[in-house]
Amino acid sequence: MEARSTPVVLVHGSRTSRTMWRRQFAVLEDAGVPAVAVDLPGHGARRDEPFTLDGAVAAVRDGVDAMGGRALVAGLSLGGYVAIEHRARRPEQSAGLLAASCCTVSRSRLRPAWLTLARWIEGWPDHGARLNETFVRLALDAGGARDIGAGGFALTVMSQVLGELAPTDTLGALAAARSPVWIVNGRYDHFRTQERAFVAAAQAGGAPTRLVVVPHARHLVSLDAPVAFSRVLLEAVARTTLLERAEGGARSGQGQVPRPGAADEGGGVRDDDDVVAQAVERRRRDAAGVAAAQVQAVPAEHGAEPVDRRGDAP
Repeated sequence: MEARSTPVVLVHGSRTSRTMWRRQFAVLEDAGVPAVAVDLPGHGARRDEPFTLDGAVAAVRDGVDAMGGRALVAGLSLGGYVAIEHRARRPEQSAGLLAASCCTVSRSRLRPAWLTLARWIEGWPDHGARLNETFVRLALDAGGARDIGAGGFALTVMSQVLGELAPTDTLGALAAARSPVWIVNGRYDHFRTQERAFVAAAQAGGAPTRLVVVPHARHLVSLDAPVAFSRVLLEAVARTTLLERAEGGARSGQGQVPRPGAADEGGGVRDDDDVVAQAVERRRRDAAGVAAAQVQAVPAEHGAEPVDRRGDAP
């Protein structure tokens, strides 16, 4: 009997809930991949709890335990930061990490301004509900808006989130474990300003690392471009499954760099808006010896020439 695919734990962004992953969950289910989406403290079914980073990491730990004790953890925005921290604290649970829309260090000089703005909005009579509703309506299609709102919005949690993330060392956490890493950003995401530093940090720790930039997508990349994002997620599942089988489940980061075609082999996404991974840039190794090939996901147009995948591996 063939071993099952690497399980997946999905971790949502700030103020949202596990329901934002409905489309990815359906894709994973169709592909026969075991998966669970968790609610973080202060969000979704746990909105009556205060948000703490320790509690968030514990939620991911419990999700991985429910999947058998080892999984690919995929998180977006806040979920990405939490997934990075979980991998650093519990490396034995990490078969791989997909960190999306979280490529600005939490110690950013802009954090005090973000915190002031968050506290101001949370102090409004409706805690910013109308503003949030307008943003969702303008930013997402009907399906994405429905999924992100199904679990309710945590409108007073952002100041807690910013306070809890402030002392963390995200780059140090990325370098603390060796399981493979996918860093995924929408092309127009305002949080991708330090993505090269995030790639370098993961590689410095010995992790095979792939940077994926999804054209036309913004911060909520899994909702903006659900098919493209799901392809990358299936690629990560396929690669971690092969590595886990080859290593017998032992902890190691010595595997090959994830291949771009694995998602198509995994199946589960049937949509005309297909995507493939394509190497678009190879820079020389910098002084630290860090390979810096950048990879993006691009639409596969009908009748297009086959993708040239040379140079995908650093």
